[in-house]
Order: sequence, then structure tokens, then C-alpha cells
Amino acid sequence: MIHTAGKPRQLLALLLLNEPHRVSTGSLITELWDDTPPQRAMTTLQTHVFYLRKEFARQLGVTASVIARDLLQTRDGGYRINLGKASFDLPEFHRLRTKAQTLLHTGDDLGASRVLSEALGLWRGPALLNVEHGRLLRAAVAELDESRLDTLTHFFGTQLDMGRHREILSELARLVVRHPHHERLHAQFMIALYRSGYRTRALKVFDELRQNMLDELGKAPSARIAGLRHAIHVADTAPWMAGTGG
Repeated sequence: MIHTAGKPRQLLALLLLNEPHRVSTGSLITELWDDTPPQRAMTTLQTHVFYLRKEFARQLGVTASVIARDLLQTRDGGYRINLGKASFDLPEFHRLRTKAQTLLHTGDDLGASRVLSEALGLWRGPALLNVEHGRLLRAAVAELDESRLDTLTHFFGTQLDMGRHREILSELARLVVRHPHHERLHAQFMIALYRSGYRTRALKVFDELRQNMLDELGKAPSARIAGLRHAIHVADTAPWMAGTGG
């Protein structure tokens, strides 16, 4: 395992997120120093790359020149990580998401549920938790968080479609607090509550969503979730009681 700190860790994170593609030195400098790079930014960047190569060489028991040739490569005004046949968890997460989408399109909820659960199991906490975030990493982390949330909603959708509403109540209750404007999560929570016999609570979830959106975003929830609220209010289960995973 490579132990790096500060700027080298930040640099490594950006290279890994773009693997196997090149990241230009301009982008790397922007990530490390935003709009206020030091006077010798290029030299400092090269020093960080040299440090990473030394660390890789030490950990792998090879020379730094081998690392420069095969792993952390200089390419056309930038650098890239070339993992070859090796991999890390992010590409695997994306592969599993794609596989789950295929299973969902064929109607295999059980298979999709298992694959989505496997994908979510790769997460051990917030993305890049111990890495300082510059402009580019902030955008990347936001995209990763959105991908994780999208995967969660698809997973909950499969659970609802298989009648496992009680099993997901507690996690949905936690997530709607963390994401007070996320309509799909609120819709899934409302469905799970209604199916579990908590009709009044399901209606209250909509009221809380509506108030949060009006207060903080200045707009009301969509017609779709308003329709779900109406269906629950009049105890009409069709057509709103599907998992809303899509």
C-alpha cells in the first residue's frame, strides 16, 4: 500500500480517477493550487511525481525508472497511471452498475438486487475521505456521490418490487434526512411506509419534503410524487406502488 500525504496523495487520487487516461500538467496544477499556483509550480509538481515514483518503487521492490516506464508515466505534457491488468474498486463499481442495469432491463429484479448490493458493498465511506479536494476532485467526488445515490435508489427499487419494504425502512429513514430534497428516496420511503401499515407517516414524509423544498429551493415537489401522495391519501395502490427505481 502506498502511503502518501498532502499534495502527492491529491495528485495520485486525480491520476487514479482518470486511469488509464493522461491528465495534463495544467489540470494537475489547477487541482493542487487552484488559481494561485506557486512561482515554480511545474518544478514542484515534478517533485511530487518523483516522490510518488519512489514510493511505488519502494513498495513494489523495483527501481523508480521501472515505475516511470510502466506505472506512473510521463505522457504528452502530462502524466498517467497505467495499472495494466491490475485494478481498483472504482472501475469494478461502474462495471457492476452496468451489469445491474442490463439485469433490470430484462426484468431480473433478484439478479439486479444482488449485483447492486455487491456494488454498494465496495463503498467503505465517503469518496476520497482522506484526500484534500481541489476543484477537479470536488467535481469528481460530487459525481461519485451521485452515482452511489443512484445505485442506492435502484437497489431500493428492486427491494420494493420484491416486497421487501420492511427491510429497507430504517435505511430509507436515514437517507431522507441526509438528502431532504431527493424525490426518489422520499417516494420510495413513502411506499415502504404505506406498505408497512404506516399511511399517516407516509403522508407526513411528503409534507416534510414539500416544506423543505419550498423553504430551501423555492419550488414544490414534482407532479409525480404529488400523485403518489394523493394515491396514498385515498388508499389507491395503482399505478404508484412500483419501486420507482428508474
